[in-house]
Amino acid sequence: MDRLLMGLAKLETRGLFTYGIVVVDNDSQRSAESIVTRFSGGLPIGVKYVIEPRQSIARARNAAVANADGDFIAFIDDDEFPTDDWLLVLFKSCTERRVDGVLGPVKPHFDQKPPQWVIDGRFYERETFPTGLVIDWRKGRTNNVLLRRRVFEGFEQPFNPEFRAGEDQEFFHRAIATGYVFIWCNEAVIYEVEPPIRWKRSFMMRTALLKGAMASHYPGFCIRDVVKSLAAILVYSATLPFALIIRHDWFMSFLVRLCSHLGKVFAVMGFNPVKEQYVIQ
Repeated sequence: MDRLLMGLAKLETRGLFTYGIVVVDNDSQRSAESIVTRFSGGLPIGVKYVIEPRQSIARARNAAVANADGDFIAFIDDDEFPTDDWLLVLFKSCTERRVDGVLGPVKPHFDQKPPQWVIDGRFYERETFPTGLVIDWRKGRTNNVLLRRRVFEGFEQPFNPEFRAGEDQEFFHRAIATGYVFIWCNEAVIYEVEPPIRWKRSFMMRTALLKGAMASHYPGFCIRDVVKSLAAILVYSATLPFALIIRHDWFMSFLVRLCSHLGKVFAVMGFNPVKEQYVIQ
């Protein structure tokens, strides 16, 4: 979080807007309070510290919306840090194109060199799109986005606390159905720090299981999706032994996809494959 706050403190505005920071600590033990206190005294911008003791990414995002001021709200995660012109590029894109929100790319950053199979498999490389593309809800993310405040009006809880993952996509589904328009800006870059814990095979598998389970709650999920997942499970299960012999990054890529489909099937059967609120190890 130190790196994030330092990055937010020096964002370029070129006099087009002012901004403040809302830090939502999703920990009843107030683990981020000392960091925020240490930094806020020397920052040239206002910092508001908010506690959301109930562990839930959706509830934390809702708390951020409720405590934010201004006509625009930007989201960035605590394990990320922005480029100096990040917010400026988002703002100019949103206002010049007269849309309701703009999303940008999140690129991986490694403080330590990960195993080669993590790099070769591009496990933390996210898909990007041409600037100006109108996104559909499946591309909706809140780890790099600027939204007009009006987007949240009418939603008592913008982000659904029932979701432990994918709550942002579900929010974008409802917002787009309401008529709001969001575009992509490939120049508004931020970086996400990928620590060694995320290189663990068990971490990748459990994350895929959780995301797969949450996908069963998405709008339009039906029996056809279950059938597709069952077929995919058979294909990936048969492919894994060969992939293990040929290339380890292929093996892990297929294994992660297998876990995602297993998560969907488990959820439909009423089985929760990941008990914890978050996957942290």
